[in-house]
Amino acid sequence: MPGWDYSGDGVYFITIVVQGRKCLLGKIKNGRIILSDFGKIAEKEWHKSFEIRKELILDEFVIMPNHLHAIIIINKTNETGSETHGCASRSGRASRSGRASRFYSTSHYSISPEFHRKPKSISSFVAGYKTGVTRKIDDFIDFHKLPIEKFNRNNRFWQSNYHDHIIRNEEEYWRIKNYIKNNPKNWKDDDCWE
Repeated sequence: MPGWDYSGDGVYFITIVVQGRKCLLGKIKNGRIILSDFGKIAEKEWHKSFEIRKELILDEFVIMPNHLHAIIIINKTNETGSETHGCASRSGRASRSGRASRFYSTSHYSISPEFHRKPKSISSFVAGYKTGVTRKIDDFIDFHKLPIEKFNRNNRFWQSNYHDHIIRNEEEYWRIKNYIKNNPKNWKDDDCWE
C-alpha cells in the first residue's frame, strides 16, 4: 500500500512465489504437502527467521509446491521482551477471542514518498528469508553435486517480489487463516508450471 509503514506493528498476509511458479518445494498428496529437499530447506529457514527476528510473530503458514503463504505479526514490544498481553507468540497462535486485534490498524503511514527497505520491516524480512533459502539451496546443490544450475541473479529461485496484504480486522484474519489451512486440500495439479 503506498505510504504504508511496513515496519510498524500490524498483521500481514504474505505470499512468496518460486520463480516461474515451478514446483520445486514439494508436491501435494492426499491434500497434504510432501516437501522436497528444497522445501525442507525453505521450511527450516522459515522457522529460523522467526527465532532471530524478535519483532516478528509467526501465525499460520503453509509451504506449497511453488509458493508459501503466511500470516505474520509485527510486534515491536517482543524486541524488549515486554508482555504481549495474551496475543499470539512465536510458539503459539492468536486466539479466536480477537487478541491479535490490537495489531489491526490503518494508521501506519510513512511520510517518505520514496521506497527504501526499512530495517525490521516486512520487506527486509522477506528479502533476508529469500536470500537465506537461496544460499542454503546452492550449498545443497554443491554438497550433493547435483547436475543442476545454481541459483543467482540470472537464475532466480524466487520471484523478485512478493504479495502482501494488511489484515485490518478479525473477520478478515479468520478468512485468510482458513484459506491458508485449506490451501493443500484445494491444490490442483495444473497449478505447477514447467
